[in-house]
Amino acid sequence: MSENTLIATYPDHPAADAAVKALAAQGVDLQKLSIVGKGYHTEEKAVGYYTNGDRMKSWGAGGAFWGGLWGLLAGAAFFVIPGIGPIAIAGPLVTALVGALEGAVVVGGLSALGAGLVGLGLPKDSVVKYEAAIRADKFVLFYRGTEEEVATVREKIQHIGGHESLESCPAKAG
Repeated sequence: MSENTLIATYPDHPAADAAVKALAAQGVDLQKLSIVGKGYHTEEKAVGYYTNGDRMKSWGAGGAFWGGLWGLLAGAAFFVIPGIGPIAIAGPLVTALVGALEGAVVVGGLSALGAGLVGLGLPKDSVVKYEAAIRADKFVLFYRGTEEEVATVREKIQHIGGHESLESCPAKAG
């Protein structure tokens, strides 16, 4: 069964965090949810994360936000991507991005993050828009599921509010 993708853009940590927590409280399958954002700014305090088995630990200004998401979502990573800078990713998108990096997938004009998103079936013009949002310190939430699941989550996100944009990308035919 092909998967569709729902993408919501949030202006900051609190809006993204509130959305994820509200979706979790409403029973949304968080194993299908990913979130990408920079969230780490140059500061005097140490910033980082590490893993100890299946437990992620983080510290710094965004530590509580990312630490909470890493506890809820499947998979987590911290990358420094040329042209975008340091980003944190939580959720199944980590696997797609690592696959793009390992496979040396090159999609003209896009970063490794963009190549991973195109690999998920998102149109290149949409990917460029989401890379720009991440560069501008916004947070992008991705939910992948069936057409019905995406429609349900879309309604929930619209009801929760706090997002700047909301777009559905149907699965590619073929």
